[in-house]
Amino acid sequence: MSKPYFWAEPVRYMRWAFHEKTAITWSLVLGGSAPIVPIVAPPIRRFFGDEPGRPMIPHNYPIPKGPRKFPEGFDDPKE
Repeated sequence: MSKPYFWAEPVRYMRWAFHEKTAITWSLVLGGSAPIVPIVAPPIRRFFGDEPGRPMIPHNYPIPKGPRKFPEGFDDPKE
């Protein structure tokens, strides 16, 4: 089977590309579907229970209230 040309036989070329150049063809398919994802993904996420009102992820540790407790029984000098 010889390599088909895209503009002459597009369906035959796509079949050939999926068999012979699988990684390149799938990367083009996934990249071509990227503009559709922002439209389709939010309803699917809501269907599976991922609500937008979830708590935010903390970006730092909480600061404890009150004076610092120094460990006892070690050779650390108190400040």
